[in-house]
Amino acid sequence: MKGAKSKPKSTDAALAVNKRGRKSNKKEKKAKDPNKPKRPPSAFFVFLEEFRKEYKEKHPQNKAVSVVGKAAGDKWKSMSDEDKAPYVEKAGKRKAEYEKNMKAYNKEQADGPKAREDDSEKSMSEVNNEEDGEGGSDEEEADE
Repeated sequence: MKGAKSKPKSTDAALAVNKRGRKSNKKEKKAKDPNKPKRPPSAFFVFLEEFRKEYKEKHPQNKAVSVVGKAAGDKWKSMSDEDKAPYVEKAGKRKAEYEKNMKAYNKEQADGPKAREDDSEKSMSEVNNEEDGEGGSDEEEADE
C-alpha cells in the first residue's frame, strides 16, 4: 500500500513537469495576415449558402445548425451531376478570382516588405520630428 500512496504524488509532480515541457516544445503560431485572401468555398459550400436560406424559410422554428447541415448533405448526395453543375461553376469562378487575388498578394509580399519598411521608417521619423518640434518632452527640457 505504501507504493500506491507514493505513486500519485510522484505522478502529479511528473505531470506538472511534462506540462511545462510541452509548453516550451510547442511551435509558435505565426500571426495571420488579415490582408491575405480567404480560400474560396467548394461547390458544396456554395450550394449550402443557398440551401441554408431556403431551409430557414421552410423551417423557421429550427435553430440547430447540425440539422441544416445534415439535410444539406443528404440533398447534395441525392443530386445528379447536372443539378450540381451551377454550383460547381460558381465555385470555379470564385477559385479563379481567389487565384488572381493570391498572385497579387504574393507579388505584394515579395515586393512589399522593403517598401513598407521604408515607408514605416520614414513615417516614424516624421512622427518623431513632429513630436520634437511641437511639444517637446520633459527629457529635452531637463537636458537644456
